[in-house]
Amino acid sequence: MHAEPQDAPYRPDHAISAISNWIGDVVAPAVFPEHRLRFRNNRWDRAVGLGDLSDAQWIEHFGRFQPLPDNLPQPLALRYHGHQFRHYNPQLGDGRGFLFGQLRDGAGRLLDLGTKGSGRTPWSRTADGRLTLKGAVREILATETLEALGVNTSKTFSVIETGEQLVRGDEPSPTRSAVLVRLSHSHIRIGSFQRLASLGELEHLAALVDYCLAQYPGPPPPADAPGREQPAVILLHQAVERMADLAASYMVAGFVHGVLNTDNIAITGESFDYGPWRFLPHWDPTFTAAYFDENGLYAFGRQPEAIRWNVGQLAVALRPLVEQPEPLIAALDRYGACYQTSMMRRFCWRLGVESQGLEADSALIEAAEHTMREERIGPHDYFHRQRGDGGVPTSLLIEEVEQIWAAIAENDDWSMLDAKIATIRKLGVALGIPPAPAG
Repeated sequence: MHAEPQDAPYRPDHAISAISNWIGDVVAPAVFPEHRLRFRNNRWDRAVGLGDLSDAQWIEHFGRFQPLPDNLPQPLALRYHGHQFRHYNPQLGDGRGFLFGQLRDGAGRLLDLGTKGSGRTPWSRTADGRLTLKGAVREILATETLEALGVNTSKTFSVIETGEQLVRGDEPSPTRSAVLVRLSHSHIRIGSFQRLASLGELEHLAALVDYCLAQYPGPPPPADAPGREQPAVILLHQAVERMADLAASYMVAGFVHGVLNTDNIAITGESFDYGPWRFLPHWDPTFTAAYFDENGLYAFGRQPEAIRWNVGQLAVALRPLVEQPEPLIAALDRYGACYQTSMMRRFCWRLGVESQGLEADSALIEAAEHTMREERIGPHDYFHRQRGDGGVPTSLLIEEVEQIWAAIAENDDWSMLDAKIATIRKLGVALGIPPAPAG
């Protein structure tokens, strides 16, 4: 069976308060003219003890941002730098979002409630700090589908329409506004470490490593790994395993994130922040999601290398904490093998077959890719044909996304979205529990 979220009591734990004075800035949420609840994640609200909130209480917390009990007293806009299409940008940070609260799920994992479209912050620059309703609907579809396909992803927790008219250059304007809340394992990014390293805040850099190791525990490095007792080395080994699995999960899902900058890569290897994403219409390594990705840097087939490059930037940021570079290099050198192992595990899982070993699994993937290229089909069609997916369709191409949005935009008809979410969740049940990252 699929790993359904389990009901749990509300367990606030704002662990980030210990580092909040240098990881972020206290901000105030925007005041919106309207609050219309459009989406409430009725699977994950119970998993973090918030399932008993009435819709009115929900809006108070996730539309007006009244603090949750015993949680962060004020929202925190996080600071970070990042490489954007391989160009370093020190003028980043949460420009239209903030960390609103932290809590534990039934398994004891620390989870963040973070926003998108909640107003201007010190990092907004010239932007308005808002989110379009269409962007929120697209994020619902992305997160629900990726979760069903076994990708480690943030969850869209809440969407509230806010009654403003927004002007955007990349879609018909004015357009409707919304504020979104995501549930994530972490909002600490590779860019969070880059910022501290760039500013020479080495004590804070070491403290952030300790925070991540304490709050996002993982397996120890291999027994023969050099420097395996050093915190920065431990963290990099964990990041290599998690990021390699993230890359493999994208490939098996036929998913193109579109903007794999270092400020969009969470230290937990959890996919988040969905902008120009796409699912493949057919197997094409050159397929891109973002119209502004003119050189195809983040094309479908280049995603594993792009994520590996980003992990390399994490290693560069951690370098001041390690006496010699060799332990970090050794950790990075594991990426290829971890990626290959994750690809085989995930591909076999998606087919519903047992692994037959390295050589056989590699041949299976090669044959499948050949079939998809020759027949011009994507992974959704290929896996559905091979396994059946429990009789559930798996595709979510851009044409269907636009149809779902058109029904909302033109007729305020949310039935297509509701029906699609129900179908996607049935797919998740049919596929079952995905394999763990290669450790």
